[in-house]
Parts: sequence; structure tokens; C-alpha cells
Amino acid sequence: MATRASLSISEPNERWVQSQIDSKEFSSRSEVINDLIRKAREIEDIRKRLIASELSVAEKGWVNTSQEVMLNGFRERAIADGKL
Repeated sequence: MATRASLSISEPNERWVQSQIDSKEFSSRSEVINDLIRKAREIEDIRKRLIASELSVAEKGWVNTSQEVMLNGFRERAIADGKL
């Protein structure tokens, strides 16, 4: 369910939003704003995971696993999660 909202946008930002619509990448201001919010939420999630990872390293110390083994594990997890 969509919620209507009214917001003010600075002139430079309005020009940028309009350029996204003019480029046919988006068909409306709502699509542009929703895409920006989605991306901001993704970035927030990534930052939380990075912070948790840094805290884990600080707490447990560095890992002695090779890059190749770690990358293979990440790849396997991504495949299992349907992300790859």
C-alpha cells in the first residue's frame, strides 16, 4: 500500500530528479524517490553488517583462513541464498 507524502526538494536535486525522468530511467518522481530510499536502506544494512564484522574481529581476533577459502565460502553461501 502506497502512502502519499508531500516533500520539498532543493532546486539542484529537483533538476537531478527530472533528469532521471527525462532519461527514461524512471517514469515518475515517486519511482526516483523510492529507488533512492531502497538504495539508502541497502547501504544502511551493509554498514550494519560491516560494523558487526569489525566488532567481531576486534572481539575474536583476525581469521587465519586463506582468501581463496573465504571467497569459496562466500560464493557457496551466495549461491545457496539465490544471490548468485
